[in-house]
Amino acid sequence: MTVIKPLDINEITDPELRELVEKCEELGVPGGEFPRIVARMPEQAKALLKVMLLNFTEGNVDHRLKEIIRIQLARFSEDSYSSGLRSTKARDMGLTEEVIDAGSGDYEDSDFFTEAEKVALRYADQMFLDSSKVDKELYDELKKHYTEAQVMELGAFIALYHGAHMAMRSFGSSQ
Repeated sequence: MTVIKPLDINEITDPELRELVEKCEELGVPGGEFPRIVARMPEQAKALLKVMLLNFTEGNVDHRLKEIIRIQLARFSEDSYSSGLRSTKARDMGLTEEVIDAGSGDYEDSDFFTEAEKVALRYADQMFLDSSKVDKELYDELKKHYTEAQVMELGAFIALYHGAHMAMRSFGSSQ
């Protein structure tokens, strides 16, 4: 159990917020526990969940890649709650646990990933593990494979979900 108890869905009386929480549960990410914890601050929760859902479900970066990055970051953060979540959409698109594990491991030598995906995974792990390595050289490499808008999409996604993972870990959550 977390140090901040998630609200029961019936305790969420704001219809817009309740719909967002239900959407998060339906999609599998960010699940139900995180949205029901942040629901304690309804106006901020609505804004945060809208951004999280938009960033995760929309855009021009492959959804499966975003899901691999999200889980990679959750594992780095030792966030057992987020590590255990799986996007319904990514699963329906054929994303397997084997590929997820490769993305959280030695992805550089994996045959599962294209060079573009490896650069994106490197961007994510370096933002978490050693942000000093996120430099002009890495951005130049990213721009060989992605538009600037896609690079920004990846960066925003990484920052947003990394922050959520760190919060959930600090709350002491477990899946």
